[in-house]
Amino acid sequence: MTHPFLDLAPLSADRFASIEDRVARLLGTGQDVVIMQGEALLPLEGAIRATAGPGTTALNVITGPYGQTFGDWLRDCGATVHDLAVPFHTAVTADRIRQALAEHPEIDFVSLVHAEAATGNTNPVAEIGEVVREHGALFYLDAVASVGAEPVLPDAWGVDLCVIGAQKAMGGPAGVSAVSVSERAWARMAANPRAPRRSYLSLLDWKERWIDGGRTTLLHAPAQLEMLALEACVERIEAEGLESVMARHAAAAAATRAGALALGGGLEPYVYEARDAAPVATTLRAPSGVLASELVARALRSDPTLPLAAGGGALAKEMIRVNHYGPNATPGAVQGSLAALGSALAEQGLEVDLESARQAVEGAWK
Repeated sequence: MTHPFLDLAPLSADRFASIEDRVARLLGTGQDVVIMQGEALLPLEGAIRATAGPGTTALNVITGPYGQTFGDWLRDCGATVHDLAVPFHTAVTADRIRQALAEHPEIDFVSLVHAEAATGNTNPVAEIGEVVREHGALFYLDAVASVGAEPVLPDAWGVDLCVIGAQKAMGGPAGVSAVSVSERAWARMAANPRAPRRSYLSLLDWKERWIDGGRTTLLHAPAQLEMLALEACVERIEAEGLESVMARHAAAAAATRAGALALGGGLEPYVYEARDAAPVATTLRAPSGVLASELVARALRSDPTLPLAAGGGALAKEMIRVNHYGPNATPGAVQGSLAALGSALAEQGLEVDLESARQAVEGAWK
């Protein structure tokens, strides 16, 4: 008996290349785009190990847990790392970046997360990109959470390594990812004796054996199910229109924030300023004396499919995440999440106003 998900014909090099081209158009980039056969941590780590080494001096911006991870990888490569950490309830500014570069003019690598879905903040990459470009450093950007939810423009922003994943705002698969690579980044890799080669982490292997070869022979058998899913999700974005997809995410974020404030019960936005809040997901601070993880578990009893989660690690005590991304960037998902949280807060004896929350969501979405 045949099965449409199992009995798939091999994915051709032409089909693979055509999907790369569609991803490049989504990013509005003329740079090389390499689709990596794994979750976004693969190109995130591969890009750092390809371009950083003992001679690298990096400015690593920390606005959430992924920034911490990038600093660890950079140090493991032998780079000298200057961390710039800001509270997770805010965003970094271009002025802070400019100040750090002035204090350490030897910096030649800047790593930044665009939007931290884990903490709910987003950083002003366009402004930061201008500062990094003026300084001349290589610019590495994690846009995994932001792509599809807000503009991601590696060429316009001067991003040399822009990593994306499809599993959040794009509404696609988690097992495949991509990175756009500038000519300057390729040159840095070629000059780095420690850049991975003949390795699953290697971007240079893809350049030398795939791109430079005219994209005629794949390095290995592609994950065809994930590649087809990526193609389908890009087709869906093209059909809806990228601007419409981003507007839907922005509306979901505004509605969630407004609804949470109207709900009461001690619930409040985790990211203080709306301008710093990511459209991909909204984080909320649990009321004093209430464990966020227990509140989320109670809320999910009414509907386990709601896009609710507690924060990771230590944040599980105080942070609630409304993951209104991809197919969940809808009024129904926002209304359902806040209604469930409101009911869970009421069970804790806290006073909430479900009707005011409902009206605030409707008003903000419009």
